[in-house]
Formats: sequence, structure tokens, C-alpha cells
Amino acid sequence: MTSSFDVVVIGGGPGGYNAAIRASQLGLSVACVEKRDTMKLGGTCLNVGCIPSKALLHASEAYHHAQTSFAALGVKIKGLEVDLKQMLKQKDDAVEGLTGGIDYLFKKNKITSYFGWGSIPEKGKVAVAKDDGSTETISAKNIIIATGSEPMALPGIEFDEKVIISSTGALDLKKIPEHLVVVGGGVIGLELGSVWRRLGAKVTVVEFLDRITPGMDADVAKQFMRILKKQGMDFMLGTKVTGIDSKGGKATITVEPSAGGDAKTLQADAVLIAIGRRPFTDKVGLDGLGIKVDKRGFIEVDKHFRTGVEGIYAIGDCIPGPMLAHKAEEEAVAVAEIIAGKPGHVNYNTIPGVVYTDPEVATVGQTEEQLKEAGIAYKVGKFPFGANSRAKTNHQTDGFVKVLADAKTDRVLGVHMIGVAVGELIAEAGLVMEFGGASEDIARTCHAHPTRSEALRQAAMGVEGWTMQA
Repeated sequence: MTSSFDVVVIGGGPGGYNAAIRASQLGLSVACVEKRDTMKLGGTCLNVGCIPSKALLHASEAYHHAQTSFAALGVKIKGLEVDLKQMLKQKDDAVEGLTGGIDYLFKKNKITSYFGWGSIPEKGKVAVAKDDGSTETISAKNIIIATGSEPMALPGIEFDEKVIISSTGALDLKKIPEHLVVVGGGVIGLELGSVWRRLGAKVTVVEFLDRITPGMDADVAKQFMRILKKQGMDFMLGTKVTGIDSKGGKATITVEPSAGGDAKTLQADAVLIAIGRRPFTDKVGLDGLGIKVDKRGFIEVDKHFRTGVEGIYAIGDCIPGPMLAHKAEEEAVAVAEIIAGKPGHVNYNTIPGVVYTDPEVATVGQTEEQLKEAGIAYKVGKFPFGANSRAKTNHQTDGFVKVLADAKTDRVLGVHMIGVAVGELIAEAGLVMEFGGASEDIARTCHAHPTRSEALRQAAMGVEGWTMQA
């Protein structure tokens, strides 16, 4: 007998599991289909993405500070060394705990889990192909496609996850490489490159463009690269990879200038290809349903996340927009509420982005470059962490906060930060923007002293020219 649900979600990542939970909270019967071989919920984020990478970033950062900063604080350590096996274990423990937490939440919210390959053979049906070769078909009044994304490889080059590695392989290297080449100067490559650089690897970043982190505020990107260089990372900008040979357990990478020129080779123990991710929409049954995808494979949806086929929605990395777990979560809540007959909406202008290096980079809203291109008149307030008392006391003065506000209305249009823990500070800026607040609202709000959050207040004061502490 075919099981039937109000909502069936295909994909158990941040978009999928949050959509399932919210739909259940709203009184709908819900099932979630997850293809992961390990039968763990949480998607890329919890299993091989956000969570394990942050565990390694934290551990490698602790090691680096013990090496470089503790003595100046009066803390002396003898016999400091890396136990890579234990470092990887604590990463896996974090993953295990959080994926298990989703199992608990599903039971708590009476959500039925199916493990296998989910596809849509026809409207209102989801087929689950299981490991034992059997297929179970379930009925759904509404289907949410939340299948996420996967790493992109260079044309003609395949991941072996030993020498030519994706972000997944970079989380599980069994020894510290002497030389790691990172192809791509975006968020993923810089985060994972930072991990292995701190642990002792020589890291070379090869980026096709003439700058790192395209799309980031130019002031922030410039200081970000300066800091990473100071930490020992090497950069080859305006350079493209034309070939990789991985014979003999080593990598020979052929590169040449992006604009054309003489080729040369790099030798490395491993090469991390971090040129982006592609939507994972293959074999879901989209073609047979007439669901449209763009030339990059993203599912086309309207502002209510509808695919064009009645009762079928899509969210997260498999639709256009920033590939961020918290973006998928926002869409998950919105689509569940829409299905339940409530208003659901996502304000894409207030979705923050964070790079979890040391120091962190955090941003929300528009950059100066975007405002100039749009012809919007704006004012700028900027404050350095070198003048912030908490940062100074903690010897963590790299970076600054930058506030962009409308020149006429003072409404905050964008906030960009680089510094220790700014991934936490950016939420205040996002909240002000969500409520249409002005830079003066931040400037007139009392912030605890001494805290790093005062840097945001001082930058907001600077929009109107009354920064007091720099």
C-alpha cells in the first residue's frame, strides 16, 4: 500500500530538513528522502561541508595561536605538535553529534525518513530507489526539491580524492601535504587552504581573475589577501590551470596567464579544485515533468518557489542565488509556510555571507561597487579594529568595519567587516537592515564596553562624520 503525505521533501540538507520540520510544525504530514550512502541527514553542510570544515578551522587555529601568539600572552608551551588523527576524529565527532540531532528532531516532529535515491516519476509521486535494488513509491500532495549541490571539477579532470581533491577530500587528508595547490580564490578554497597552511603545508592559490573572492567589497578583499599573504599563503592571480597530471601520487599542475602567455608547472602533493559548485539536479526526473532548468542546471522557480508544475517546489542550492546553508534554511521556512497557506517570503538583501578564516570576513547587503554601478548615492563610515579597545587588548587588531548608507535617507545598504569574530557581529547589521534601519540607529544604540561590537557603532557614527574613537 502506497504511503501518502501532505509534503515530501527530496534532500535532507539545511533546506530539506528545515522545510520538513517547519511543515510538520504547521500541521502537515511530512516525509523526507535522503540519498546519502551513510544514511545520515544534514546534507553536504553537516556531513562534508560547513560543519566539518569549521571543526578543522577551529582546531588548526588553536594550534596556530599556540605556536605564534601564546608566548606573548605569557603562556609557554613545550612539545607542541599536531595529532592529525585526533584532529580528524574530533571533526567526525562533531558531524556525528549534529546529524544525530536531526534524527532526534525528525522523531520529535513525527517526520518519516526514507533513505535512497529520490526522483519524481510523475506529478504527486516520489520514487525512492534503495540500496537493496528495490523501489518504493510514495504519494505527495506537495513535493519540495532540495537536492543541493556538488563540487565542480575542471574540464577533463576527475577527483580521485587523494591527489586531485574536492572540498570533501580536503577534509580528510591522512597526512599534512608539503605543498597544497588550491585552484580557485573563493571562500571554500581559502578556508580549506587556511587549515592546511596553519598545520604546516605550503599553500599556493591559483585564481583565474586578478583578485580573490569576486563579488566581495573591494576594500575588504584587498585587506583580506594582504592578511593571508602575511600568514604565508602564496597567490598566483590572473592565472589559469590548463592541465593536471597525478601520476605517482603527486600532482604536476600546468598553468599559464589567463590572458595568454607562457606556461609553467607547479609540483604539489595535492591539488584542491575549488572553482565552485553545481546544482545537483540530475536524475531527479525534471525533464519528464517539464520542469525548466537554466544553462547551469539551476531549477527555475517563481517568487513562491514554484517550478511551473503544480505542487512541485524547489529551494536551496539547486535554485539560483548564493549557495549558503542559511539561505536554504530561509527558503525552507518560506516554502513550508506557503504550502500551509501562509505568507512566505525571503529578503535576499539581508542574507549575510561569512568566510571563516582567521580573521573572519562577514558581509551583508550591497558593496560600494554595486552601489556605484546602480547609481545610488551613498555615504561611508569606516572604523579599524586597531582602534577598538577589546581587539587591542586581545592583540587581534587586523581588519575594519565599513557601513554604507543611503546619502538621502541614511538607510543602511550594506555592512562589510574583516576581523576576529565578525561572523557573529554581522547579525546586528542584518537585523537593522531587515527593519529598514538607518546608520544613526546603530550609532545611537549603546554597545557594551569593551567589545568588538563597538567597532560597528563607531563605523556607523562615521557615516555622519562623528566617529569618536579613531
